[in-house]
Amino acid sequence: MKKASWLMRAFGLLALCLWLLPAMALAAPTRRVVSFQSQVVTEGRQKFLRIEIGMSGPIKDYEVKGDGILHPNRLTIDLDRAEKGDVRGEIPLDRQFGKTLRFMETGKKLRITVGMQVPATEQNYRVYTLEKERRKPHRLIIELYGEGGRRGHVAGLKGRTIVVDPGHGGTDTGAVGVGGLREKDITLEVSEKVRDILENSGVKVVMTREDDRDVYGPTATDAQELQARVDYGNFTPNVDVFLSIHCNAFTSESSNGTSTYYYPKTWLDALLAQNLQDGMVEHGDRRDRGIHEARFYVCRHSSMPAALVELAFITNYVEGNLLADEDFQNEMAQGIAEGLANYFAASGT
Repeated sequence: MKKASWLMRAFGLLALCLWLLPAMALAAPTRRVVSFQSQVVTEGRQKFLRIEIGMSGPIKDYEVKGDGILHPNRLTIDLDRAEKGDVRGEIPLDRQFGKTLRFMETGKKLRITVGMQVPATEQNYRVYTLEKERRKPHRLIIELYGEGGRRGHVAGLKGRTIVVDPGHGGTDTGAVGVGGLREKDITLEVSEKVRDILENSGVKVVMTREDDRDVYGPTATDAQELQARVDYGNFTPNVDVFLSIHCNAFTSESSNGTSTYYYPKTWLDALLAQNLQDGMVEHGDRRDRGIHEARFYVCRHSSMPAALVELAFITNYVEGNLLADEDFQNEMAQGIAEGLANYFAASGT
């Protein structure tokens, strides 16, 4: 009996410990701020303020709030089970992108508030985490942007569904230009950059191809190949726009500039083409060849507004080299994304 009684007491103590463990774990913060630094960074043509907050443990649970009505320029980040450690409660920032950053403990949470110079919308900030490295702790990264917001994100696109069609591919190289540059390679590279910007902006992107291949298959007729591309739009629910990306070519090496084509199924097709054209010309700084009606298969047979863009002439020495340049590709992708956003704003759809 004594042995049984002892075992019962032991099991009872074990059960009590197991019951208390979660409560004990929740009672004390599991991480604290161990470092802080901020600096203005330039990446490509983008300049912004990067803030790094080092933490003693992994950062898994946090909530970001911005775009408030009472304090539109205030960004708030709440970290569960965290404390500020020895860091100062208020830290002045660079004044170009940010005003001040404050740490405040509220219950089991650490609240970080950042005063921004522009409204705290998703286009004007970015928050993410980095894992511990050899000489660096776990980090919460806050990036603040100025007027015009961050590149790689465009406001007004969230919730849209867009088909992006990289022209040619597989057995179809498209036009071949300067130094053997192939149209199918350039269209895929630019399309991938467009996809990344759109996805960062909250768009569901459907790519007709994501590698060097024929969409229908290598034995397809032209009509079968083009219809296979159109089918991505017609058979995907709630597609807003079909966008086909190409490079222009001509026998004369002097031909140059950017153009966009559409088929006038509705007034929206021309509106889409014009906004895409405006965005590309603004960012690519090439000759504006305007928008044109055309009977391109993918434009005629898409059930939604559709356009085919010709980025620049792959057969022109200057533009061929630009098309192969990543900075120019990024600019054209940004222009296309902004053109799409302007189209949706203008169409009211």
